[in-house]
Amino acid sequence: MKTTRRQFIKITGMGTAGAVVAGSVLGSIQKATASSFAEANDDSNLTRTPTYCEVCFWKCAAWVYKDKEGNIKKLIGNEEDQHARGKLCPRGTGGLGMYNDEDRLKKPLIRRNRTDDKFEEVEWDEALDFIATKMNSIKKDYGKENMALFVHGAPAKHFEYMFKAYGNENHSEPAYAQCAGPREAGFFATFGSGVGSPEPADMQNSKCIIFIGNHIGENMHNSFVQEVSTAIDNGASIIVVDPRLSTIASKATHWLPIKPGTDIALLLAWMHVLIYEDLYDKEYVEKYAFGFDQLKAHVANYTPEWAAGITSLDPALIRKSAHEMAAASPAAVIHPGRHTTWYGDDTQRERAMAMINALLGAYGRRGGMYMGVKKKLPKFPLGADVKFPHPHWSWQDITKKKYKNASVGITNVMIDASLPDYPKKHQIKGWFIAGTSFINTIPDREKMFKAMDNQDLIVMVDTMPMEMTGYCDVVLPESTYLERYDYSRAGKNRIAQIAFRMPAVETKYDSKPAWWIAKELGTRLGLEKFYPWDDFKEVLDWQFKQVGTSIEEMEKIGVKTIDTGESIYLGENEDYEFNTNTGKIELYSTDFAEKGYDALPNYTRHEQPSPGFYHLIYGRAPMHTFGRTQNNPNLFDLMETNKIWINPRAAKLWGIENDTDVWLENQDGVISEFPAKARLTERIRPDSIYMVHGFGQNNPKLTRTYGRGINDVPLITNIKIDPIMGGTGMRNNFVTFLLDKPKLAKVEKPQEKETDKTTKEEAES
Repeated sequence: MKTTRRQFIKITGMGTAGAVVAGSVLGSIQKATASSFAEANDDSNLTRTPTYCEVCFWKCAAWVYKDKEGNIKKLIGNEEDQHARGKLCPRGTGGLGMYNDEDRLKKPLIRRNRTDDKFEEVEWDEALDFIATKMNSIKKDYGKENMALFVHGAPAKHFEYMFKAYGNENHSEPAYAQCAGPREAGFFATFGSGVGSPEPADMQNSKCIIFIGNHIGENMHNSFVQEVSTAIDNGASIIVVDPRLSTIASKATHWLPIKPGTDIALLLAWMHVLIYEDLYDKEYVEKYAFGFDQLKAHVANYTPEWAAGITSLDPALIRKSAHEMAAASPAAVIHPGRHTTWYGDDTQRERAMAMINALLGAYGRRGGMYMGVKKKLPKFPLGADVKFPHPHWSWQDITKKKYKNASVGITNVMIDASLPDYPKKHQIKGWFIAGTSFINTIPDREKMFKAMDNQDLIVMVDTMPMEMTGYCDVVLPESTYLERYDYSRAGKNRIAQIAFRMPAVETKYDSKPAWWIAKELGTRLGLEKFYPWDDFKEVLDWQFKQVGTSIEEMEKIGVKTIDTGESIYLGENEDYEFNTNTGKIELYSTDFAEKGYDALPNYTRHEQPSPGFYHLIYGRAPMHTFGRTQNNPNLFDLMETNKIWINPRAAKLWGIENDTDVWLENQDGVISEFPAKARLTERIRPDSIYMVHGFGQNNPKLTRTYGRGINDVPLITNIKIDPIMGGTGMRNNFVTFLLDKPKLAKVEKPQEKETDKTTKEEAES
């Protein structure tokens, strides 16, 4: 029974006589609703299959429920899983849309001639033979090391294994150099241990949680949202530093609407207050820390009053928020953040955050940061005579001299090495991309196009026709996570768990799982000895048996908890040696000092926008992951496009009203391809604008999301490289507004030009 809003108002507006009718109608509604709810939750006729989600990369373990015809009826979080805790987020519940999306890649595609931009559907044998021939040609002309692998998500391990067997270790992923790398370098320099994922912030037990530019609740990391909710229910205070009143800032005890680019000044002022007002954990620092005296002298003049002139924050608020976190210590934690590549001094900002956690006595303490545990699954045996070849050179040879604290391959370094003027010995001549929409992840498109133009081969493995597929020579359709086996999830967390993924439904179209693609391509490259199994299920079953379980058990339980006997907290009187040069938490970094970096963080003034320009800030939405879900039919309905958050004071200067179409132009004259609607709100500083990342996609084959909203990536042309680990600082960009549709220059794809010669008139045009 359906009731319109008008009918409902009419019913509820009746007098006593109408109340009987209303009661009857509402009673019918309640019965119908109860019946529908009961039917939806009746699992008696359903079967379930274990998986872990890959709509985002939190990898929540889940159950896939199907009817007798094999149709998926619902996706539910596994109650035994510490990532899901029995629930899936909006993205996870929309995972079925990845499977059902009719825009999916369906067949292997080959572009034989880049100039005509036409793709041909082919069979798998032909596509894989084509790739193998090209890879062997690159090996002959340059060397097997002269290719680069760019990966993200579950496909990564399969292709990294294949490339390692081939004798190539030039692997990299945007998750490091464009996202979390600075926090890994900063926390490692302080504690001798990186952060990892999930971040080991013990928020469910915290009394005070500090978020710096962290959009938790919009960046929908499932267990963390549940943890923060628990902490708030338990009375924890929340401190948020952000130019925007984000979702988590709306729950904050203290919101510090900081001027963009001045975070280190605030962090130094917080350290000054903690030390000079005698609020830090003296016993903890004396027992576990090195360099306190140097730090004390370093922050002597960094008062809240000094920071106020830089950050535009009230010095009383700076001091009060420092007292708030100190009062809760050691059950207080500055969350390390996720996307941390902002201004180019990001490792030092993360260092400062780690140092405050140390001053609060939070590392290794309940409510602060726990020390995660894991159960590593053993590698499938290959035989004593099977050895991985040693490459003649790798990413370290072109990275470590310049970025000494880079711990993995750097995507932007690989792109630099792909340019035609790079030294021939280390020049990259082929790209293999899997699980990442590369062109909408790495900034500086002008350099990207030059690098692509210099490649002899570009291959992409994906489930969807993302924009990057249009620039490739071969496109391979991958099965969705609901259709395949993968390596089990076994990362660090509070307890050691392994989560199992298996096919829940029949594979659609002519897509294949990454393990099969890697094995088949590896065989064509002469790597058969590295694949002594026929089906990846054999590998999983062998691994499970080594840790006391089996495929049969994992099919029934989905998640296995293993007791490692390790503690995630420091004992009350425990002597603990940290993995640093001194064996202590290094407030003064001896490693940085030895390598010529600042041993203590310093504030550096960053560029500011010219008159009429605004800081470009981007972030996430609860229902979308990067740019990979906008076309998902289930999630598209929840958010079809992004909007541009503009403060009303700024909007008034331009005559912009709510829902006005706005194009953006950056400081270098780059204009957004599509417009977005303006959203006027006091929740953003007047000197800044904000948008959700991942929209403005320009491949017409994405029929839902094509042309909707603005893509921030092309507007990011001013990049500041972190000198310590090589990350791309992307928030040094500013935009202004265009209210009339601009005439856009044609963006040319690699090798599309017939000549580089232009007349003066053409250049000016």
